[in-house]
Amino acid sequence: MATVLTAVGGAALAGVVSSDPVASPSFNGPVYAVAYRGDTVYVGGNFTSANAGGKNVTRTRLAAFNARTGALLDWSPAADANVRAIAVDGDVVYAAGDFDTVNGTNRDAVAGLGATTGQLTALKHTVLGQPSALVVGSGRLYVAGRITAVDGTPRTNLAAFSLTTGALDAWAPTTDDTVNALAYTTGRVYLGGRFHKTNGVSSLRLSAVDPVTGVLDKTLVAKPVSQVFALAADPAGVYAALGGQGGRAVAYTRTGEIRWTRVFDGDAQAIATLDGVTYVGGHFDKACTTSNNGIKGVCTDGSVPRGKLAAIDAQGNLLEWSPQANGVAGTRQLATSAALGSISAVGDFTLVSGAARKRYVSFGGAHPTEGRCCPPTTTWRPTTSTPPSRTGRSTTAPGTSTCCGR
Repeated sequence: MATVLTAVGGAALAGVVSSDPVASPSFNGPVYAVAYRGDTVYVGGNFTSANAGGKNVTRTRLAAFNARTGALLDWSPAADANVRAIAVDGDVVYAAGDFDTVNGTNRDAVAGLGATTGQLTALKHTVLGQPSALVVGSGRLYVAGRITAVDGTPRTNLAAFSLTTGALDAWAPTTDDTVNALAYTTGRVYLGGRFHKTNGVSSLRLSAVDPVTGVLDKTLVAKPVSQVFALAADPAGVYAALGGQGGRAVAYTRTGEIRWTRVFDGDAQAIATLDGVTYVGGHFDKACTTSNNGIKGVCTDGSVPRGKLAAIDAQGNLLEWSPQANGVAGTRQLATSAALGSISAVGDFTLVSGAARKRYVSFGGAHPTEGRCCPPTTTWRPTTSTPPSRTGRSTTAPGTSTCCGR
C-alpha cells in the first residue's frame, strides 16, 4: 500500500513510496544511469561487478535485474568506458557515454542493445564529443551533451537518430554550451544545461524545441538561476534540478512561470515524478525550510535532514519522506515506474535508511497503475517520462515513469 505522508507542518497528502528500500543488487562502482522496462530495471555506470544474493557477478558498466525481486538477469553487454545515459524504446535499450566499444565491437559513444539479448543493434555512428543525456520520442532517439559532430556532420551539443533505421536525423538545434538533460512531451523536447542560447536566441539554461524541426519554442521563458542538471516533464510543464550555491528543485509551467521552488544545501542532480509527487536527488544533506540560502548553500532560515533524497507534493510542500542516503556525490539519477508504483535512485551512496545499498536503491509502495486503464503515453523522467514525469519515451529513463507496463 502507498504510504500517506504529510507536508512538513502540514496536512495529509497523496501517497508516496515507502522510505524502506526493497531488495536489489549492489555495484562496485558508480552508477550513472537507470531506466525501467516493465518489470526490468537497466543500469549503466562505471562498475565491473554486481552483487545479488551475496554473490559477485561480472557486469561491465551495464546490467539488468528484476524490479520486483532484485534478481540479477543474464543481460550482460560490456562497455569499455563509462555509460552515462540509458533510454528504452520497445525491445531496444539505448546507451550513451564515454565508450568506444560494446561487446568488443566498435560503438562510438552511442549504442543500441537488445532488451532481452544484450546484442548490439545496427545503430553505429562516430560521435565527436561526449553525450550525457538520452530521450526517446517522435520516432527519434535524441542525444545531448558536449557534441560537435556526428559522422563528420556538424552538430552543436544536440543530435537525433531515427528509431526505425538508426540514421542520423536532420533535427539539429544548437546551444552555446553543454546540454546536461533532456525531457520529452508531445510537441516539445526540453533542454537543460549550462547554455545561454538555443539556436542563437537567448534561452538561459532551459529551453524547448520542436521534436521534428528543432525550432525554438519561444513561448517558454524560464531562466533558471543556475545550471540545470536534470529534467522531468508532464503536460503541465517541466521540473528542473539545479546546482549553484546550494541546489534547487523548480517546477515551471509550460510558459516558464515558477509553480514552486524547494531549496537544498547542495546540488539537486536528479528529478522525477510519480503519482503526483516529485522526487529529487543530489548531493545535499538538508532541505531548507524557506527558499533562502547563503554561503556554500547553507540554509539561512532553518532546515530539515534530507540525505541525498527528498519528496515534494504538487503544491511544492516538502514531504516527510526521508530515506537518508550517505556519501558525497550522492544521487545522480532517478527513474520511476507508474506500473509498479516504484522509484529507483542511482549514484555513489552505499547506505540508505541505514541499510547497505551500494549505488542503487529502489522504493515501492506508491499506487501502481498496472492493470488500470492509462492515458496515452506522452509524458521521467529525472534522468525520465503522460502521467507526470515521462521524459519522452514509451518506456522510461531518467525522470521517467512507465504506465501500464508500456
